Amino acid sequence: MATTSTTGSTLLQPLSNAVQLPIDQVNFVVCQLFALLAAIWFRTYLHSSKTSSFIRHIVATLLGLYLALFCFGWYALHFLVQSGISYCIMIIMGVESVHNPMMIITQKITSLAYEIHDGMFRKDEELTPSQRGLAVRRMPSLLEYVSYNCNFMGILAGPLCSYKDYITFIEGRSYHMTQSSENGKEEVQYERTEPSPNGAVVQKLLVCGLSLLLHLTISSTLPVEYNIDEGFRATASWPTKVTYLYMSLLAARPKYYFAWTLADAINNAAGFGFRGYDRNGAAHWDLISNLRIQQIEMSTSFKMFLDNWNIQTALWLKRVCYERASVSPTIQTFFLSAIWHGVYPGYYLTFLTGVLMTLAARAMRNNFRHYFIKTPQLKLFYDVITWAVTQIAISYTVVPFVLLSIKPSFTFYSSWYYCLHICAILVLLLLPVKKTQRGKNTHENIQLSQSKKFDERENSLGEDSFSPTNSVCSQSQGKASRPPSPGQ
Repeated sequence: MATTSTTGSTLLQPLSNAVQLPIDQVNFVVCQLFALLAAIWFRTYLHSSKTSSFIRHIVATLLGLYLALFCFGWYALHFLVQSGISYCIMIIMGVESVHNPMMIITQKITSLAYEIHDGMFRKDEELTPSQRGLAVRRMPSLLEYVSYNCNFMGILAGPLCSYKDYITFIEGRSYHMTQSSENGKEEVQYERTEPSPNGAVVQKLLVCGLSLLLHLTISSTLPVEYNIDEGFRATASWPTKVTYLYMSLLAARPKYYFAWTLADAINNAAGFGFRGYDRNGAAHWDLISNLRIQQIEMSTSFKMFLDNWNIQTALWLKRVCYERASVSPTIQTFFLSAIWHGVYPGYYLTFLTGVLMTLAARAMRNNFRHYFIKTPQLKLFYDVITWAVTQIAISYTVVPFVLLSIKPSFTFYSSWYYCLHICAILVLLLLPVKKTQRGKNTHENIQLSQSKKFDERENSLGEDSFSPTNSVCSQSQGKASRPPSPGQ
């Protein structure tokens, strides 16, 4: 957060000094805790069964703008003005020219722009299944649009959600489920008792507390910057360098775990984020979750790490770039991600390195993995080796993302003799690379089951219909490929 309001700074300066955090970070935490309480109040007193969608839109928007004003001062008006300008562009230009520099709102505006374009300006047969499922068939009202962009649940830290999922939540239709019949050919509409998000919220808040504790106690003792310390580079052995690289980047992750998990908990506390029930009747509240910590830390491939890190940004990159690019979709996706993150040179170094690592990891996996899955012992050996290589490769790749500047980033890579860059290039030159198909991932399929319900009302009014997506239960069994996701 680049700008902090005077009032917020004055009120929270003692707290900032007490916990030794920058005032903008304290403001962020305080506002998110306020948003958590507001979410509980919103679900309790402004539930869709008690009030109209109009009131829910108004309150969600006003609370969001208040939080933005508290954190950013009058600069927060940029949120509203830019959203209004983009709304006018969508109407006048047919959704062809939308751009916004703010990260979360950029995602929402571009996502909605493509969804409207797919729903109103393209034929169904031209769309992929995911595009059909997310397509918006009518132009949102200005209130719906501003509420989607500026609601208090996601204005500070997201996560990104589809427009249709958000409107479904506001209108109270999140709990109308579909389930495949026994022959798998029909879908039956039914309504389940509204599940309570309390268990999911408490669990995520516990994760937040542990993540914050780790960030405050460990991050300062294992700074990433020490990797380029002159004395450390001159005296440390290679095993020491490798170990410290991994440990320092491991210590840098809890702040992301804290921010994203808290944002997820806020949405859940308001009643948003319900994905559906499994076959055992257990409710899942991960529709818009942004990460899976266990899978991240136990990743045995570059793809597995990226698939579970900043999930909603990865889906956004897939929807607006990867599946629409006609040439070099992987490279274009990484480049878009770098532009979206900002202007620091370290971002571009990270994503350029990420392209190499992703392509090299894909080539290694396609050429060697099948030799190691014949017995459990070989598979365990393969998993251990690939876990270690993945964690080091990820750490090596993202150091410039943390250092930001060009000189320290090159200092780090030169101290490692660009060894992983060279290895990745050799792998790509020496090993055959198989082309991969672009398919839907399981997480996105699950999200489409929520988006599908948005069109039921519009279809009844004579709007174009589209093929139904699979139910939550059937989708959870599916497996599909996913593009590399450079969201950081």
